[in-house]
Amino acid sequence: MRVDSTAIRQIDYEPEHGKLFVTFIDGDEYVYVGVPPRVTEAFERAPSKGRFFQRMIRDRYPYNRV
Repeated sequence: MRVDSTAIRQIDYEPEHGKLFVTFIDGDEYVYVGVPPRVTEAFERAPSKGRFFQRMIRDRYPYNRV
């Protein structure tokens, strides 16, 4: 889903695999593995996607660049 953010363009989630796909404004895309649905739901609702990402996702889950 596209999001309103100055840092993040799009968030997609595969609940069956716990994979969170994050596309940044510059086009870089990463997949974060093992992200619980509740974290993704909170991310989608967060007023500041960039701040939420920094505090709750970055460096907390294994990731790869897509």
